[in-house]
Amino acid sequence: MTGNGTGDVAALREEIRRTRVELGETMELLAARADPKALVRHSAEAAKARMRGRAAQRARLVRAQAYEKGEAVGRNPLPWAAIAAGALVTAVVLVIVRGRRR
Repeated sequence: MTGNGTGDVAALREEIRRTRVELGETMELLAARADPKALVRHSAEAAKARMRGRAAQRARLVRAQAYEKGEAVGRNPLPWAAIAAGALVTAVVLVIVRGRRR
C-alpha cells in the first residue's frame, strides 16, 4: 500500500484479506483465553499432573523406606520373633480360658 493513495487495488484487497484473517485468528485466541470452561479444564489438568508427580515421588520414597526396613529386619529378626512368640502365648491363654468356661 502506498502513502499517496494511488496503490494497486488488488494489492489493497489482498492486504485487507490478510488483515481479516489475522484479526480472526487473534479473536479466536482471545476467546480461548476468556473461555471459563477451558481455563478450568487447563487448571485441572495442571493440578492432576502435579499430583501425579508428587504421588510418584512419594511412592519412590515409601518403596525405598520399605526396602530399608526389610533389610533391617533381615539383619535383626529378634523383634519379629518376640512378636510372634507373644501372639502364640496369647492364643494359648485364650484357648485355656475358653476351655475352663465350658
